[in-house]
Parts: sequence; structure tokens; C-alpha cells
Amino acid sequence: MGKIIALANQKGGVGKTTTAINLAASLAVLEYKILLVDADPQANATSGLGFDLREIDASIYECIVDDIEPKTAILKSNIEGLDLLPSHIDLVGAEIEMLNKPERENVLKNVLAQVQADYDFVLIDCSPSLGLITVNALTAADSVAIPVQCEYFALEGLGKLLNTIKIIQSRLNTDLEIEGFLLTMYDSRLRLSNQVVEEVQRHFQDMVFETLIARNIKLSEAPSYGKAVVEYDATSRGAQNYLNLARELLQKNNMTKIDNKDKVLK
Repeated sequence: MGKIIALANQKGGVGKTTTAINLAASLAVLEYKILLVDADPQANATSGLGFDLREIDASIYECIVDDIEPKTAILKSNIEGLDLLPSHIDLVGAEIEMLNKPERENVLKNVLAQVQADYDFVLIDCSPSLGLITVNALTAADSVAIPVQCEYFALEGLGKLLNTIKIIQSRLNTDLEIEGFLLTMYDSRLRLSNQVVEEVQRHFQDMVFETLIARNIKLSEAPSYGKAVVEYDATSRGAQNYLNLARELLQKNNMTKIDNKDKVLK
């Protein structure tokens, strides 16, 4: 049964979708079966993998609102082992349409339960909000990974997110764990970046991933070509960072053993 990991942070621009795409692609390159679920109405994870939103017949919206089977909506990406449950702008209205559904917080959980066994990991790219769709994602997830950018307002809003997670844990999903905090947009030349890293590590200690995601132009360019960075430029620092993150995630979940000498340098 695949582990479901939600990538969440209600603060926008923290590298959440970039992480969803590239962590999913890196895990697939390492020969794991991955489903990326685009639960953001902006559908950036969908377009970032090269899919034309105008040509998508069925999406997560239809699964949630119309109860269609997720297998009919899942698309195969260009990367072997990586599938996508796409999003659509219609997802904006899904929260209103879900209001009268019984157990509305469990709708996405019930959708993913139909395909969870087919994958090693299911990654959910959440929208930058704490609305009903994100609540659904956290209710469906086994754990949540929280991207945090290495900038001045990095910790702003984290308290609200952590409070939401606590509410989910107490009322809807008692098994929900924090997979880890991921530091993104790191620039070793900047004192501020290093200060944020130290602050987050001091606050959350071993809950912080060792891998740092550095600022990298290839990471920014890859989505415009509809590719994950490991496809676009496998030798780039961004690709190496996300491969290293994938290996760290696998180690953390006891799914592989990698010697320190084999780890990709941060």
C-alpha cells in the first residue's frame, strides 16, 4: 500500500509545486511507482509535466464532485513509473459543491483508496490555502511534507499550518505525521539563507530534511518545457538536490539503504 504524502504550505511561492513535480520524478527515476496528485486549481503540476490543460477530459475535480473512478482520469507522464492525477481550474468551485457531501473531509481519501495499492508513493500537491481541498489532502495523507523557503518571512504562517495539522490529527486523521520540513531556495552566499536554515533546524531539529534545495536556474526553466528538472538537465544542481531528497525520503521510510559515500552532495 503506497504511502500518501501531502506537500502543504498555505504560503505561496515556497517551492511546493516544484518539489511535488521533482520529488515525484526523482522517485520514479529511482524505479519506484509514483502517483502525483495535483490538488491545486492552478494546475501547475499538471502543466509542469507537459500536459495541455485544454486537452484533459477528466481530472481530480470529476473524481471529487462526480465520483468518477480515478483510474479513468490518471495520465501517464513521459517518465516511466510516474503517473499524474491532473487538476483543472474547475477545482476552484469544488469546495462549494462538496459542502453537502456526506463526510466531505474524506472525499479525497476515498478517491485515493481506489488506487493507493498500485503505487509506492502518492504525492499530493496542495493549493496555497487551508481550505476544504487541503483539509481533504491532509485527511487522506499518512504524512505531510512542508516546504519552507530560505527567506525573511520563512516562518510566517507556519504556526497557522501547524495548528491546522493538529486539528486534523485530533479530529480527522489521528495517524497523520509530519514527514519533514524542506528548506528551499537556499543560497549559501547569503547570510539570511544560512540564518533561516539555522532557525528552522533549531526549532524543528530532526524533523528537518538534511537536503537543502538550492536556487537553480534549471529548476525555474524546466516547467516551461513541460519537464521535471531530472529530464531537462539531469546534471544540474537542482536535479541532484531532488535526487538526494528522494534518497533521503526512501532512507527515512526504510525503503532502501544508501551509504553516505553514495549520497549526492547538497
